[in-house]
Amino acid sequence: MKPTLFSLAFAALALAGCSSQKKAAGTPNTLTASEAKNGWKLLFDGKSFYGWHSYNGNSGVNARWKIDDDAIAINTGSTEKGDLVSNEEFENYHLTLDWKISTNGNSGIIIDAQDDPSKYEWVWVTGPEIQVLDNNGHPDAKIYKHRASDLYDLIASSTEPVKPAGEWNHVDIIHNRGSLEIKLNGVTTVKTTMWDDNWRKLIAGSKFKDMPDFGKFKSGHIALQDHGNAVWFRNIKIRKL
Repeated sequence: MKPTLFSLAFAALALAGCSSQKKAAGTPNTLTASEAKNGWKLLFDGKSFYGWHSYNGNSGVNARWKIDDDAIAINTGSTEKGDLVSNEEFENYHLTLDWKISTNGNSGIIIDAQDDPSKYEWVWVTGPEIQVLDNNGHPDAKIYKHRASDLYDLIASSTEPVKPAGEWNHVDIIHNRGSLEIKLNGVTTVKTTMWDDNWRKLIAGSKFKDMPDFGKFKSGHIALQDHGNAVWFRNIKIRKL
């Protein structure tokens, strides 16, 4: 059967749609049509700090943070300091993002963070941290449970699919009704249950043991850590579960 003008036009439209989908998938800080349909939301638009603020910095973002290489990044030239915190709180979600760390660098992604500077001097005393680290250069890499993709000082990664400093890593954080799973570059590195007896034992055996509220919150903000080193975060997306 010979193709009709209609069938040729339809095929051209379909091809254009596929091309658009592939383009969106490869463009930083965008949602594909499929992601949007399935409830994903961008937490960073690639151009501004809309939806974020500096911890202990009122409602704005201080000069410690900048947008560089289509990413949220640390401005190491600034004397100001402070973690970056999402304006919105989340409970039961799938969070994905890409991170890239500088040579010998250290940072982290903190979940269930509480945004109350009057009560907590630092975000990290409230919520667990997924470690972001140059395993080949930073001294913390020599400390058990302090390596990239560890649940910092609580659970060591079961495997280490981390890429070297200067290369992008993709992380999935699936936080759903007490179940926590961390994936790095598509590989599960940590899987645990929060808020049960074992969770309390993990905290009791960690540096957080004397922090009375640490790891107890079932919802909170997403925080990007300022550990003093250059780091980049992009493609920050979340889907409520």
